[in-house]
Amino acid sequence: MNARRLENRVAIVTGAGQGVGEGIARRLAQEGATVVVAARRAETGEPVVDSIRSAGGQAVCIVTDVSVSESVDACVADTVQQFGRLDVMVHNAFMGGIPHKLEKAQIDKHWTPMSRTGVWASLFCARAVMPHLIASSARPKGEGGGRLILITSPSGVEGSANIPLYSPAKAAQRAIAKSLAREWGEFGITVNCIGPVAGSPALLTAFDRNPALQQAIEARTPLGRVGDITDDIGSVALFLASDDSSFVTGQTIICDGGSFLGL
Repeated sequence: MNARRLENRVAIVTGAGQGVGEGIARRLAQEGATVVVAARRAETGEPVVDSIRSAGGQAVCIVTDVSVSESVDACVADTVQQFGRLDVMVHNAFMGGIPHKLEKAQIDKHWTPMSRTGVWASLFCARAVMPHLIASSARPKGEGGGRLILITSPSGVEGSANIPLYSPAKAAQRAIAKSLAREWGEFGITVNCIGPVAGSPALLTAFDRNPALQQAIEARTPLGRVGDITDDIGSVALFLASDDSSFVTGQTIICDGGSFLGL
Protein backbone atom coordinates (compact mmCIF):
# COMPACT_ATOMS: atom_id res chain seq x y z
CA MET A 1 0.00 0.00 0.00
CA ASN A 2 2.95 2.33 0.56
CA ALA A 3 4.64 1.59 -2.79
CA ARG A 4 5.32 4.67 -4.83
CA ARG A 5 2.97 4.67 -7.79
CA LEU A 6 5.48 5.70 -10.47
CA GLU A 7 8.50 3.75 -9.29
CA ASN A 8 10.94 2.99 -12.16
CA ARG A 9 8.96 5.05 -14.67
CA VAL A 10 10.25 8.01 -16.64
CA ALA A 11 8.28 11.19 -17.29
CA ILE A 12 8.89 14.36 -19.29
CA VAL A 13 7.18 17.53 -18.09
CA THR A 14 7.43 20.49 -20.46
CA GLY A 15 7.47 24.00 -19.04
CA ALA A 16 8.52 22.56 -15.68
CA GLY A 17 10.81 25.45 -14.81
CA GLN A 18 8.02 27.17 -12.90
CA GLY A 19 4.32 27.24 -12.11
CA VAL A 20 2.03 24.31 -12.82
CA GLY A 21 4.73 22.38 -14.68
CA GLU A 22 7.06 22.65 -11.69
CA GLY A 23 4.32 21.43 -9.36
CA ILE A 24 3.59 18.44 -11.58
CA ALA A 25 7.28 17.57 -11.87
CA ARG A 26 7.67 17.64 -8.09
CA ARG A 27 4.60 15.48 -7.50
CA LEU A 28 5.58 12.83 -10.05
CA ALA A 29 9.07 12.68 -8.57
CA GLN A 30 7.62 12.24 -5.08
CA GLU A 31 5.94 9.07 -6.34
CA GLY A 32 9.14 7.59 -7.74
CA ALA A 33 9.27 8.82 -11.33
CA THR A 34 12.51 9.94 -12.90
CA VAL A 35 11.47 13.36 -14.18
CA VAL A 36 12.87 15.24 -17.14
CA VAL A 37 12.35 18.95 -16.57
CA ALA A 38 11.97 20.16 -20.16
CA ALA A 39 12.43 23.91 -19.79
CA ARG A 40 13.13 26.54 -22.40
CA ARG A 41 15.95 27.93 -20.27
CA ALA A 42 18.38 26.01 -18.09
CA GLU A 43 18.36 28.83 -15.53
CA THR A 44 14.74 28.01 -14.68
CA GLY A 45 14.92 24.25 -15.14
CA GLU A 46 18.06 23.47 -13.15
CA PRO A 47 16.82 24.93 -9.81
CA VAL A 48 13.73 22.71 -10.06
CA VAL A 49 15.98 19.70 -10.69
CA ASP A 50 18.12 20.64 -7.68
CA SER A 51 15.08 20.92 -5.42
CA ILE A 52 13.71 17.54 -6.56
CA ARG A 53 17.06 15.89 -5.93
CA SER A 54 17.34 17.58 -2.53
CA ALA A 55 14.01 15.99 -1.62
CA GLY A 56 15.33 12.55 -2.61
CA GLY A 57 13.89 12.40 -6.14
CA GLN A 58 15.49 11.83 -9.51
CA ALA A 59 15.45 14.54 -12.17
CA VAL A 60 17.43 16.09 -15.00
CA CYS A 61 16.93 19.23 -17.06
CA ILE A 62 16.86 19.11 -20.85
CA VAL A 63 16.58 22.49 -22.53
CA THR A 64 13.64 22.27 -24.91
CA ASP A 65 11.72 24.69 -27.12
CA VAL A 66 8.36 22.99 -27.58
CA SER A 67 7.47 25.23 -30.51
CA VAL A 68 10.22 23.55 -32.57
CA SER A 69 9.56 19.93 -33.49
CA GLU A 70 13.27 19.11 -33.76
CA SER A 71 13.82 20.34 -30.20
CA VAL A 72 11.00 18.14 -28.89
CA ASP A 73 12.38 15.16 -30.83
CA ALA A 74 15.83 15.77 -29.36
CA CYS A 75 14.44 15.95 -25.81
CA VAL A 76 12.63 12.64 -26.22
CA ALA A 77 15.67 10.97 -27.83
CA ASP A 78 17.96 12.25 -25.07
CA THR A 79 15.55 11.02 -22.39
CA VAL A 80 15.37 7.52 -23.84
CA GLN A 81 19.13 7.41 -24.34
CA GLN A 82 19.75 8.34 -20.70
CA PHE A 83 17.08 6.22 -19.04
CA GLY A 84 16.16 3.52 -21.53
CA ARG A 85 12.44 4.21 -21.53
CA LEU A 86 9.71 6.85 -21.49
CA ASP A 87 6.33 6.27 -19.91
CA VAL A 88 4.69 9.65 -19.36
CA MET A 89 4.63 12.90 -21.33
CA VAL A 90 3.04 15.94 -19.72
CA HIS A 91 2.83 18.89 -22.08
CA ASN A 92 2.38 22.00 -19.98
CA ALA A 93 4.62 24.64 -21.62
CA PHE A 94 2.63 27.53 -23.06
CA MET A 95 3.34 31.05 -24.19
CA GLY A 96 0.57 33.57 -24.57
CA GLY A 97 -2.67 34.37 -22.85
CA ILE A 98 -2.17 38.13 -23.18
CA PRO A 99 -5.52 39.83 -22.44
CA HIS A 100 -7.09 41.35 -25.55
CA LYS A 101 -10.35 42.07 -27.29
CA LEU A 102 -11.07 40.49 -30.66
CA GLU A 103 -10.99 43.80 -32.52
CA LYS A 104 -7.48 44.43 -31.18
CA ALA A 105 -6.17 40.90 -31.75
CA GLN A 106 -2.97 40.51 -33.74
CA ILE A 107 -1.91 37.24 -35.35
CA ASP A 108 1.80 37.52 -34.52
CA LYS A 109 1.33 38.93 -31.04
CA HIS A 110 -1.66 37.00 -29.75
CA TRP A 111 -2.33 33.91 -31.87
CA THR A 112 1.01 32.60 -33.12
CA PRO A 113 2.70 32.07 -29.71
CA MET A 114 -0.37 30.28 -28.37
CA SER A 115 -0.90 28.11 -31.42
CA ARG A 116 2.78 27.14 -31.58
CA THR A 117 3.20 26.27 -27.90
CA GLY A 118 -0.33 25.00 -27.30
CA VAL A 119 -1.66 23.36 -30.46
CA TRP A 120 1.40 22.51 -32.53
CA ALA A 121 3.56 21.62 -29.54
CA SER A 122 0.90 19.16 -28.36
CA LEU A 123 1.16 17.44 -31.72
CA PHE A 124 4.96 17.58 -31.70
CA CYS A 125 5.05 15.96 -28.26
CA ALA A 126 2.52 13.31 -29.21
CA ARG A 127 4.31 12.36 -32.39
CA ALA A 128 7.71 12.16 -30.69
CA VAL A 129 6.61 10.01 -27.76
CA MET A 130 4.17 7.65 -29.48
CA PRO A 131 6.53 4.68 -30.07
CA HIS A 132 7.86 4.91 -26.51
CA LEU A 133 4.38 5.07 -24.99
CA ILE A 134 3.43 2.00 -27.03
CA ALA A 135 6.47 0.20 -25.63
CA SER A 136 5.55 1.27 -22.10
CA SER A 137 1.99 0.01 -22.46
CA ALA A 138 3.30 -3.35 -23.68
CA ARG A 139 5.06 -3.96 -20.36
CA PRO A 140 3.39 -6.18 -17.73
CA LYS A 141 0.68 -4.54 -15.65
CA GLY A 142 2.16 -2.45 -12.90
CA GLU A 143 5.45 -1.94 -14.71
CA GLY A 144 4.44 0.56 -17.38
CA GLY A 145 1.60 2.21 -19.20
CA GLY A 146 1.89 4.96 -21.78
CA ARG A 147 0.37 8.26 -20.69
CA LEU A 148 0.01 11.56 -22.54
CA ILE A 149 -1.33 14.47 -20.50
CA LEU A 150 -2.03 17.90 -21.99
CA ILE A 151 -2.50 20.94 -19.77
CA THR A 152 -5.42 22.93 -21.10
CA SER A 153 -7.66 25.45 -19.32
CA PRO A 154 -11.24 25.89 -18.14
CA SER A 155 -11.34 28.62 -20.81
CA GLY A 156 -11.02 25.88 -23.39
CA VAL A 157 -14.42 24.62 -22.22
CA GLU A 158 -16.37 27.74 -21.24
CA GLY A 159 -14.60 30.45 -23.28
CA SER A 160 -13.30 33.78 -22.07
CA ALA A 161 -14.46 37.33 -22.66
CA ASN A 162 -11.00 38.77 -22.03
CA ILE A 163 -8.77 36.50 -24.14
CA PRO A 164 -10.89 35.18 -27.03
CA LEU A 165 -7.97 33.64 -28.95
CA TYR A 166 -6.71 31.81 -25.86
CA SER A 167 -9.89 29.78 -25.55
CA PRO A 168 -9.79 28.16 -29.02
CA ALA A 169 -6.09 27.32 -28.58
CA LYS A 170 -6.89 25.51 -25.35
CA ALA A 171 -10.02 23.91 -26.82
CA ALA A 172 -7.86 22.53 -29.64
CA GLN A 173 -5.77 20.68 -27.07
CA ARG A 174 -8.92 18.98 -25.77
CA ALA A 175 -9.83 17.96 -29.33
CA ILE A 176 -6.31 16.58 -29.86
CA ALA A 177 -6.62 14.53 -26.68
CA LYS A 178 -9.97 13.08 -27.72
CA SER A 179 -8.70 12.23 -31.19
CA LEU A 180 -5.53 10.58 -29.93
CA ALA A 181 -7.45 8.70 -27.25
CA ARG A 182 -9.42 7.09 -30.06
CA GLU A 183 -6.38 6.50 -32.27
CA TRP A 184 -4.11 5.12 -29.53
CA GLY A 185 -6.65 3.15 -27.52
CA GLU A 186 -5.70 -0.07 -29.28
CA PHE A 187 -2.19 0.27 -27.86
CA GLY A 188 -3.36 0.80 -24.30
CA ILE A 189 -2.16 4.42 -24.22
CA THR A 190 -4.34 6.91 -22.37
CA VAL A 191 -4.58 10.57 -23.37
CA ASN A 192 -6.19 13.13 -21.08
CA CYS A 193 -6.22 16.83 -20.22
CA ILE A 194 -6.13 18.86 -17.04
CA GLY A 195 -7.71 22.31 -16.87
CA PRO A 196 -6.13 23.92 -13.78
CA VAL A 197 -6.60 27.13 -11.86
CA ALA A 198 -3.59 27.33 -9.59
CA GLY A 199 -1.24 29.69 -7.82
CA SER A 200 1.36 30.00 -10.55
CA PRO A 201 3.91 32.83 -10.30
CA ALA A 202 2.01 34.78 -12.95
CA LEU A 203 -1.30 34.49 -11.11
CA LEU A 204 0.21 35.29 -7.72
CA THR A 205 1.86 38.37 -9.23
CA ALA A 206 -1.48 39.42 -10.65
CA PHE A 207 -3.03 38.99 -7.19
CA ASP A 208 -0.34 41.21 -5.66
CA ARG A 209 -1.04 43.89 -8.21
CA ASN A 210 -4.80 43.54 -8.00
CA PRO A 211 -6.11 42.09 -4.71
CA ALA A 212 -9.65 42.51 -6.01
CA LEU A 213 -8.89 39.89 -8.66
CA GLN A 214 -7.97 37.35 -6.00
CA GLN A 215 -11.11 38.16 -4.04
CA ALA A 216 -13.25 37.77 -7.16
CA ILE A 217 -11.75 34.40 -8.10
CA GLU A 218 -12.02 33.04 -4.58
CA ALA A 219 -15.58 34.34 -4.22
CA ARG A 220 -16.78 32.45 -7.31
CA THR A 221 -14.97 29.24 -6.29
CA PRO A 222 -16.94 26.89 -4.01
CA LEU A 223 -13.77 25.76 -2.24
CA GLY A 224 -12.79 29.39 -1.70
CA ARG A 225 -9.20 29.28 -2.94
CA VAL A 226 -6.96 28.72 -5.94
CA GLY A 227 -5.16 25.41 -6.32
CA ASP A 228 -1.70 24.53 -5.10
CA ILE A 229 0.57 23.66 -8.02
CA THR A 230 1.96 20.52 -6.35
CA ASP A 231 -0.64 19.16 -3.95
CA ASP A 232 -3.72 19.97 -6.04
CA ILE A 233 -2.71 20.07 -9.69
CA GLY A 234 0.28 17.78 -9.37
CA SER A 235 -1.84 15.14 -7.67
CA VAL A 236 -4.35 15.11 -10.53
CA ALA A 237 -1.45 14.65 -12.95
CA LEU A 238 -0.18 11.83 -10.76
CA PHE A 239 -3.56 10.11 -10.99
CA LEU A 240 -3.57 10.37 -14.78
CA ALA A 241 0.04 9.19 -15.00
CA SER A 242 -0.46 6.17 -12.75
CA ASP A 243 -2.20 2.81 -13.05
CA ASP A 244 -5.11 4.27 -11.07
CA SER A 245 -6.40 5.91 -14.28
CA SER A 246 -5.82 3.03 -16.67
CA PHE A 247 -9.48 3.07 -17.75
CA VAL A 248 -9.72 6.87 -18.15
CA THR A 249 -8.95 8.37 -21.57
CA GLY A 250 -10.11 11.23 -23.75
CA GLN A 251 -11.22 13.23 -20.72
CA THR A 252 -10.59 16.72 -19.36
CA ILE A 253 -10.40 17.09 -15.60
CA ILE A 254 -11.18 20.67 -14.61
CA CYS A 255 -9.19 21.26 -11.42
CA ASP A 256 -10.35 24.69 -10.29
CA GLY A 257 -12.05 24.22 -6.94
CA GLY A 258 -15.49 24.11 -8.52
CA SER A 259 -15.44 27.49 -10.25
CA PHE A 260 -16.66 25.86 -13.46
CA LEU A 261 -19.43 23.32 -12.96
CA GLY A 262 -20.74 23.02 -16.52
CA LEU A 263 -19.51 19.53 -17.40
